[in-house]
Amino acid sequence: MKKVSLAVGAGALFAVAIYAVPALTQSALRQRLETPAPRALPTVPVVAPSSMGQVQLTFAPVVKRVVPAVVNVYARTVTQVQANPFANDPFFSQFFGATPEQRQRVQQSLGSGVIVRADGIILTNNHVVAGGTDIIVALSDKREFKAKVLLSDARTDLAVLKIDPKGEHLPVVPFADSDRVQVGDLVLAVGDPFGVGQTVTMGIVSALARTQISAGDYQFFIQTDAAINPGNSGGALVTTDGRLAGINTAIVSRSGGNVGIGFAIPANLARRVVEGVDGGIKSGTTSVKLAWVGASGQPVTSDIAASLGLPRPGGVLIKDVYPGGPLARAGVKAGEVIQSMDGTPVDDMQSLNYRTATHRVGDSVKMRVAAGKATRDVPVTLALPPETTPREAVTVAGRNPLTGARVVNLSPAIAAELQSDFMAKGVAVLTVGNTGFAGRYGFQPGDIIRSVNGASINRVGDLVRILNAANSWDMVIERGGRRLSLSVDG
Repeated sequence: MKKVSLAVGAGALFAVAIYAVPALTQSALRQRLETPAPRALPTVPVVAPSSMGQVQLTFAPVVKRVVPAVVNVYARTVTQVQANPFANDPFFSQFFGATPEQRQRVQQSLGSGVIVRADGIILTNNHVVAGGTDIIVALSDKREFKAKVLLSDARTDLAVLKIDPKGEHLPVVPFADSDRVQVGDLVLAVGDPFGVGQTVTMGIVSALARTQISAGDYQFFIQTDAAINPGNSGGALVTTDGRLAGINTAIVSRSGGNVGIGFAIPANLARRVVEGVDGGIKSGTTSVKLAWVGASGQPVTSDIAASLGLPRPGGVLIKDVYPGGPLARAGVKAGEVIQSMDGTPVDDMQSLNYRTATHRVGDSVKMRVAAGKATRDVPVTLALPPETTPREAVTVAGRNPLTGARVVNLSPAIAAELQSDFMAKGVAVLTVGNTGFAGRYGFQPGDIIRSVNGASINRVGDLVRILNAANSWDMVIERGGRRLSLSVDG
């Protein structure tokens, strides 16, 4: 091999390597000549646009239909904060009093929403409106309406709002069947990122059935690279035929801006939440009622599959089955594996809960269940989680560590609301409240009060009686499967 230098342009020198090719022998030359040349791959003809219509292919007609049905949502929240910086310190509270001066702080959040019913029913994210006292919806034509929260659910991160259009039929985005959405489909994200105004971005569906994005029993996201930024939450992810594929909800980003990893709640779950509106109005509740299978489980890994004699990993290994629940009535036992529901594979508890929640209460579904190498199809009739113990909800009063907290008796229905263990019994914290001692001592919704001063807590009445009778409190609290201790002197 040798190198030569070639002058190119204004005196620039480039080193070019020239390789010497060894001479072919006569037999090698004959063999090369007799070997047929490889077949050329078929070429895709390149055709120039033949009309102005082909040059101007655009999503504008779809956007024109969708944008009027996507709204801005402004939520105003008033919170109580301590005027005294030492007010949260139990030590200083003993000397300077337990009811320090409070002052109000006003917080505002901005998000998006989607009109899904012409009478003013709007879907958005729960985190956009959570705790909001004044919620304003602004339409694309700049009109503003005061909104009421009909349903809200932290488990699904969905909320349903209602505005009064005074008889006007508002534009809507019809629901798509999100189970038909495929990786590679073109989608549009519509919302109000950073409050700059109505914005449309385009991308593809990057992945389906993402279940390890946020804490929740029903996380089952559509992933997209369509630009989603703060303010897009609650907005529409739409298909190219103008149907609602999902509600834009979250992004993965170190900077807080779009990096092409966004997530949307599938439309099939959102539709089921909207269908619960009329029932919620009749019952006077804002909580979302979703179907339940009555079991807990874990993903089947390669090691678990090998130990169970399964040919491959996949499915949900059932750990606990609630007596009298849907799976128990169908004969499914702990230690068996649910592999699919109505022919759709499930790989973890979140995907099983999602598939369940997209059905109505009372629906019968077919589950493929494996026990060792044997499999069977099991019909399961879905139901609501029962309130086997009346909740007896009470806001704790008096002067004790739980003052201001709302507590309830545990049941599967309460456990579903709190995303906690449905097999647990006792008394749980439902909300902490903005005033009182509960928040200052670090209590959280979902905490289970196990004992106070050595006495086991089984009912709300037991808890209130023991709290009010004591001047000091030694408490055992269960949180996320861990036992915590708290000692407070009166």
